[in-house]
Amino acid sequence: MKKYILWIIVCVTFYSCAQGKKPVLGETEHQKAQNAYFKDATTSPLKDKDRKQFKGLDFFKFDSTYVVTARFKRTPNEPIFKMKTTTDRTPEYVKYGELNFNLKGKNFKLNIYQNQGLIETEGYEDYLFLPFLDETNGLESYGGGRYIDARIPKGDTIIIDFNKAYNPYCAYNEKYSCPIVPRKNYLKTSIEAGVKAFGKY
Repeated sequence: MKKYILWIIVCVTFYSCAQGKKPVLGETEHQKAQNAYFKDATTSPLKDKDRKQFKGLDFFKFDSTYVVTARFKRTPNEPIFKMKTTTDRTPEYVKYGELNFNLKGKNFKLNIYQNQGLIETEGYEDYLFLPFLDETNGLESYGGGRYIDARIPKGDTIIIDFNKAYNPYCAYNEKYSCPIVPRKNYLKTSIEAGVKAFGKY
């Protein structure tokens, strides 16, 4: 009888622990990593009240169509300019290159930028910033556009994975200062990939 009671206690304890540890949501490893980042109080850009109710970001379904190989054209000698943000902050950027690619039978071009302050930080010496607007903005995706991180390629091509497009932090919390996407980086098409608009839980 004692063994039976002990077995019941072990089972109930295990079940309770298992119930308490919820799996991180996400269709891909990238999505799971993003959700884990947003759930972690030490890294999350979410307000405390939103983080406590956070279940996971809303993503478009992964679509390999939105992983494209772009021709990378460097644009040396571009002038440094101050990029507008959602606050009075104006970080210095330079247009580092142009990306030309084909998506669903149509040709597009995006400018890619380099933050002149960030390249002084260890690990970000080759970091490039790819902000863009598209026809999902204000509907399925955040109205202010989205970003993609990139690194300076060794050759003349670069992979753009729109499935990894993410929202500026100010989409979640107005305390952040976010670069405003230049109008030249508007894509006249719907990019149904990456993070969707943030819904309040």
